[in-house]
Amino acid sequence: MTELTGKERVLKMFKKEAVDTMPCFSGQGTVTVQAIEKMGTQFAKIHNDAELMAGAALTSARMWNLDGLVVPFDMAAVAEAMGRGVSLYDGADGIIYPTVPNKWKELDEIDIPADFMSKGRMPVIDKAFAILKKEAPDLAIGAWVLGPFTQAGQIMELDVLLKGLKKKKDQIDAFLGQMTEITIDMCRHYEGLGVDFICVREMGSGTDLLSPRMWKTLIQPNLTRVFDAISIPSVNHICGSTDMIIEMMHECGADALSVDQKNNVVETREKIGNDALILGNFDPYGTLTTLEDSSEVANVIKKCIDDGVDSVWPGCDIWPDVRKENMKTYVQTVREYGVKPSPAVQRI
Repeated sequence: MTELTGKERVLKMFKKEAVDTMPCFSGQGTVTVQAIEKMGTQFAKIHNDAELMAGAALTSARMWNLDGLVVPFDMAAVAEAMGRGVSLYDGADGIIYPTVPNKWKELDEIDIPADFMSKGRMPVIDKAFAILKKEAPDLAIGAWVLGPFTQAGQIMELDVLLKGLKKKKDQIDAFLGQMTEITIDMCRHYEGLGVDFICVREMGSGTDLLSPRMWKTLIQPNLTRVFDAISIPSVNHICGSTDMIIEMMHECGADALSVDQKNNVVETREKIGNDALILGNFDPYGTLTTLEDSSEVANVIKKCIDDGVDSVWPGCDIWPDVRKENMKTYVQTVREYGVKPSPAVQRI
């Protein structure tokens, strides 16, 4: 039997077709310091240069034998393009992600330029995708976007947004509707660039912050609109506590659900069935960066598989400063222990 390429393995999984072994990839940031050092550059430089951005993603994927890759690596690019500026920390030697320095403080101040996707670093990201399409035809190339609520928290102060839910509900609803249209436009834009899958990261909407009732009225309708508009494989990713909203997440219509380590995957399987694609759910920092015994990494990954995921995903971005042996063990364990079928995907 001919071994599948990473792209074939990932796309077959999304179609729930049989694969040779569980795909090992992520819809969150997956760039490591070992790859950056091999390139002879710095973490601070890979966010503002298309060749370095694509190179960091591809070098990381090749180094660790991953089946896919994603860009960009930070959450500030869209807010920057909307006129909120960006702090790139380009003189820093360590791992510091770009941040948004000037969020809007009042709803009445918000003024999003219609052509924001051509501003700031957005063209840099587009060019990085073009490079990756050419240089990595065998890998699944993914794009990620923030969900409407989480993106709203990148361009305006979140406490203002939450306080406005009572006093300015109609205005907040209209604003989130606008953010939903922006999210849809971005997804369609990346589809047009030829990416293989899209991960929508509504990261800040878990029940650590919002009640299930609020999630149903504030988040679910907008996410449903987003996933209705996506025609390629899609992932609904939410960090934090999701046990109480997992069925509503499933109803939003994404091809797969991505959850972090706070989710009880065994219970999730019981709630939404074996036909649903579930991706997750290990703590990337606690597993790949801080664990000193790589055999413990194997145990973490095996538990994810035993609990019923269809692909082992980190709960959020992989912190770049991973331990080499931990990263190797993570991928190797997925390859070897993942030869058995998962609930939604059989094996060749």
